Amino acid sequence: MKVLVVGGGGREHALAWKLSQEAEVVCAPGNAGIADDVENIAIPTADHSALIDLWQSRKFDLVVVGPEDPLIDGLSDRLRSAGAVVYGPEAASAHLEGSKAFSKSVMASAGVPTASFETFSDPERASAYVRSRFAEGKQVAVKASGNALGKGVIVAETLDQALAAVQSMMVDRVFGEAGATVVIEDRLKGREFSLLTIVGDHNIHSLPVSQDHKRAFDGDMGPNTGGMGTYSPCDWVTTALIEEVEERMVKPTISELRSRGLSYRGTLFTGVMLDDSRPYCLEFNVRFGDPETQTVMRRLGSGFAQSLLAAASGDVVPAIPVLQQAALTVVMASGGYPEAYPKGLLIQIGELKPAVKVFHAGTKLTDGQLVTNGGRVLGVSAVGQTLSDAKRLAYEATKAIQFDGAFYRSDIG
Repeated sequence: MKVLVVGGGGREHALAWKLSQEAEVVCAPGNAGIADDVENIAIPTADHSALIDLWQSRKFDLVVVGPEDPLIDGLSDRLRSAGAVVYGPEAASAHLEGSKAFSKSVMASAGVPTASFETFSDPERASAYVRSRFAEGKQVAVKASGNALGKGVIVAETLDQALAAVQSMMVDRVFGEAGATVVIEDRLKGREFSLLTIVGDHNIHSLPVSQDHKRAFDGDMGPNTGGMGTYSPCDWVTTALIEEVEERMVKPTISELRSRGLSYRGTLFTGVMLDDSRPYCLEFNVRFGDPETQTVMRRLGSGFAQSLLAAASGDVVPAIPVLQQAALTVVMASGGYPEAYPKGLLIQIGELKPAVKVFHAGTKLTDGQLVTNGGRVLGVSAVGQTLSDAKRLAYEATKAIQFDGAFYRSDIG
């Protein structure tokens, strides 16, 4: 099997690494670390025409679109129109991630349990609603409706914080057009986990559960990020709970999309929070999570490539065996992330143990030297017989990696 992976981040590194164990893989555009594992071709994800030309010239059996932006922009649609077999939903379905307002409307129509919410395009009306919720003793989360790279959510504990979030998103446009419309929902409190589900025309198959750490600093402090680390398994997430999420969130959502004439062949990422022991849907994403994927791929047995091909082809999706080992990934980030940060800093990676795999998220080669090229730079992933083993090995490995200003959370897992 020949597979083209579209993207160049940590998620795509993990996907390419795993798929390369079962297929011939090319990644576009890739990055410095991905190039150590598979062939890279420097085509940007936004250059749809060049990607179609690459597919046609190399005759790939499967195209896996990693990031959300090209999915929202319709890359899957264009590739399918050209005749490609594509893993990744069409643009209309990708609005589950591209528009939180659309996503919430789908949840409401499908009866998916989620926090009470309202959608606003007028900042004055949004501010008035915020005041009314706090007057009733509620706290709120203010979410930019558009795609803000995982950072467009402000969980407000005070009225002033919530009003400031409305101002920054809707008036100051700190997230650009993504904040022109906001969703304001009642704040949920509890434990959170991510479920990644492979969706085909006939069935679904969920991968091992992982738990992400969104806040930048230890103790869940600081601003929201795209994710600072993940671990799996999550022993508190039972089989019954996963089945409940599939039955009450995943399947009704796919059914609702189909009732609107929309197909879905790809990953549905369901962000779940348990509030008072009841599961609620926080969000849907339309691709593999990042950095969840870096951890989940390390727990999968053989058959991953075949499952994606089956989903993309409209066939029954076969189950993928899960390895009896724990995995944990620590994200090493650039100083300043998730705000402004420098690029081009020299990275030095020392000797690592066999149980450790470093997934590159924001790196490139400059004059033959490995340098930083993003906010989240590396995902240091380790496996062990127990979560404690995996954690110890991952944090030992971070000591062998250096670049100026590097920081990471010390409490993943």
